[in-house]
Amino acid sequence: MTDRYLTITLQPDWRGALRAMGQAAKADKYQGVVLNFKSPGHFFGQLSDKRGEIVWAGQGKGELSMRELARVVGRDVKCVHEDVVILAKLKCWSEQNAAV
Repeated sequence: MTDRYLTITLQPDWRGALRAMGQAAKADKYQGVVLNFKSPGHFFGQLSDKRGEIVWAGQGKGELSMRELARVVGRDVKCVHEDVVILAKLKCWSEQNAAV
C-alpha cells in the first residue's frame, strides 16, 4: 500500500496554487492531496475541533472503518460518519476548484 498524505496550504493566489498543482501532477510518483485555502479564516471555518481530531487520529493508521475511527476518537459512529462525509466533500470540492 502506498503511503498517502495531505498537505494543507494557505495561499490567497488560488491561480498560482492551481499552476503549482498542475506541475506536480506531471510527476511520475504520487504527490499527495493538497487542500489550499485562501485564508486562515476559510481553513478554520471548515475544520472544526472534532473534524480536526478525526484527521489527526487517522494519520499513520492506514485504512480505518467508521466504527474503528469512532472508537479511536471516542465518539458516536453516526457523528463521526457525518464529519467524515463533510471532510470528503471538502477534499473533492477542492480538487475540482483548486481553492476553497
